[in-house]
Amino acid sequence: MSTAFDHPEYNYKVVRQFAIMTVVWGIVGMAVGVLIAAQLAWPELNFDTPWLSFGRIRPLHTNTVIFAFGGCALFATSYYIVQRTCRVRLFSDTLASFTFWGWQAVIVAAAITLPMGMTSTKEYAELEWPIDILVTLVWVSYCVNFLGTLAIRKESHIYVANWFFAAFMIMIAILYVVNNLAVPVSLTKSYSVYAGTIDAMIQWWWGHNAVGFFLTAGFLGIMYYFVPKQAGRPVYSYRLSIVHFWALISIYVWAGAHHLHYSALPDWAQTSGMVMSLILLAPSWGGMINGMMTLSGAWHKLRTDPILRFLVVSLSFYGMSTFEGPMMAIKTVNALSHNTDWTIGHVHSGALGWVAMVSIGALYHLIPIMFGRKAGEMYSTSLINLHFWLATIGTVLYIVAMWVNGIMQGLMWRAVNEDGTLTYSFVESVEASHGGYVVRVIGGAFFLTGMLIMLFNVYMTTRDAKREANAVAAQA
Repeated sequence: MSTAFDHPEYNYKVVRQFAIMTVVWGIVGMAVGVLIAAQLAWPELNFDTPWLSFGRIRPLHTNTVIFAFGGCALFATSYYIVQRTCRVRLFSDTLASFTFWGWQAVIVAAAITLPMGMTSTKEYAELEWPIDILVTLVWVSYCVNFLGTLAIRKESHIYVANWFFAAFMIMIAILYVVNNLAVPVSLTKSYSVYAGTIDAMIQWWWGHNAVGFFLTAGFLGIMYYFVPKQAGRPVYSYRLSIVHFWALISIYVWAGAHHLHYSALPDWAQTSGMVMSLILLAPSWGGMINGMMTLSGAWHKLRTDPILRFLVVSLSFYGMSTFEGPMMAIKTVNALSHNTDWTIGHVHSGALGWVAMVSIGALYHLIPIMFGRKAGEMYSTSLINLHFWLATIGTVLYIVAMWVNGIMQGLMWRAVNEDGTLTYSFVESVEASHGGYVVRVIGGAFFLTGMLIMLFNVYMTTRDAKREANAVAAQA
């Protein structure tokens, strides 16, 4: 059924659906994140309930924020961008509808099974085999729809954002299928076809490239469209964007072994993962600089445009986290940081500072268009500004607390007395970390509050837009 907001040429319905669910799932995933952060500060908050224990709802948090919040943001923006830059409607409205409802089914299935303890135990790939099959079907339909739209485009040139989206979806399909190959033993349990060290190597080939392609390449596609759009400036260097693309996708796939330093993985594989991680700094910063320099001649807009502030600060966090990652991949640094809260801080500087903030900025630009308004014309600019400061302060509190905790933990764990015995017990390091855990809860609560404000702003924007559309229809 058509609505007043249907576009005569493009399929905006599926973009609207994914955009709204991005906000909803963001709140759900971040609320679970605040809960598990609070459990580490105050363990009694698991209420002695297995379904609310940290081990069960931590994967619920990661799956919800990465695949529900982040995934819906990628679906919404990629479907929007490919239509606008190709000047053609999506290849198939049926496939678009299937990707939306299929993806929501995957998310609901994850929300049911993970708290019940049904898990493959592979990080970022915890879902059991029946859900994996549904993920694969949805993802293949997504690839067909996106690449099919590129094939029927009316614009001869393929804009760089679409290169990043195509690479992300093709690579994730390969990585996810290979890593999740398993032998089912029941409807709710399966075992990996790989064993031991090979299983670990395949897992982190997937695990790090989930960051590399799902959380980096896909969101760079968002950056390359929405930063120039919101700034009203062309991309600083189109040549640099192409060099950035090919360098990033060529190098990123080799970096996953840095998760397995000092493990049973052969030393040459660990070293190669470290070296490729260091080389990765160049294309990563090339993309960050390209995004930043796009604001040449438009820096003054930051004073009055909180949406642009979201996008630019996200690039700052992208640059910071892509410097920190290669540094932590150096074996001597990793000896201090591994298994500490420093790693958690690094992940969230990318997840909150880069992925979430670039998504939020894109959605604030996009959602008004989906409801017949001008780009960025939300119900309240003041609320966007408040959201920006809550998100920025919350992210900084979170990552600084984890940096301090992590370095302290690493130093305490390796401290020895003159006779070679450990200076501190593990329990003492946990006790010393309590203050940082409390600060992390506060930072997470700030970010979650910002998302709740965003939900209210989106609701009011859609409500007013519908009222205006009804008033125009009545006059007609």
